[in-house]
Amino acid sequence: MYLPEEYGMMEAQRLEEQNRVGGSSKRAGDELEQENAKKQKVDDNQEAAKMKELMKIIPDEDEVAVDDIPLATKPPSIVDWKIVKEGKISYFQIIRADGSSKRYSAFIQMLKSFDRKDLETLWKLVKAKHGYTRPEEGYERVLWGDLKTMFEHHVEDAVWRNVRESKVLVWKLFDSYGVHFVRFQNLHVFMLVEKRYPRTPATITDMLNKKLQADHWNEMCY
Repeated sequence: MYLPEEYGMMEAQRLEEQNRVGGSSKRAGDELEQENAKKQKVDDNQEAAKMKELMKIIPDEDEVAVDDIPLATKPPSIVDWKIVKEGKISYFQIIRADGSSKRYSAFIQMLKSFDRKDLETLWKLVKAKHGYTRPEEGYERVLWGDLKTMFEHHVEDAVWRNVRESKVLVWKLFDSYGVHFVRFQNLHVFMLVEKRYPRTPATITDMLNKKLQADHWNEMCY
């Protein structure tokens, strides 16, 4: 079929106009996407800045110095534990698969040389011995209570009733194993960062007023 030359020129102009309009729309879409990304980044930065205001970066210093164990030389798995006494002082003795053992005077000390797997293994061993019945002996009761609150807490646990009546003294993050530590006036609580715990709005506000203590800013803090 014969098409006049003018028709061919008109068709070429139409296609050129479509390409120009399409190109403009694509550029406009790209510019809008870039603008939205910039705005989101600004919003994120502002929110992160607000979160940093609620934090206090401090050296990770505790009451008792504990040697950190590099992951490359991490000891074998925990196979047993017991309470030992030296005079009037009691210790948690942690025994590992190679027969080595180490003593700790407080649960918070263990966190310095434990990882998450160690914590989970220790809770399994403690639960195998005591189940869900609270031990009577002081140090065993403390260890059982700290681990149960951390891993298998319940809204009816007595610790949460006591928390509601206590002021927050210290709020720390141990980011290497994902544990929050909160010290109140008459008790303390260890909490896994990925779990939800029955804290009241008043308690959370009190924690924020005290500021989160961490050794550096990271995503876990955020």
